[in-house]
Amino acid sequence: MEKQIEAYLVKRVKALGGVAYKFTSPAHRGVADRVVCLPDGQTWFVEVKTDGGRLSPLQKVFAADMARMNQKYACLWSKEHVDEWLKSVAG
Repeated sequence: MEKQIEAYLVKRVKALGGVAYKFTSPAHRGVADRVVCLPDGQTWFVEVKTDGGRLSPLQKVFAADMARMNQKYACLWSKEHVDEWLKSVAG
């Protein structure tokens, strides 16, 4: 299910003219699943979970680090949440 939400995110971002890069960092576990670059210059770190899923302790640390550094971070829990998030950040 998480893969389906992630694929939906990629599709929706692409439809807006953006890119949702798959992000892995072998040296730093807990980083967000995707780096989303929107056509208006916004860059977001996006974690994808399913309803009922939870962030691991390292993912929580990453989210807190992003907040501390004033970076854009979102955790999305469903296809509907993807749509709501994109509407709020991309108009």
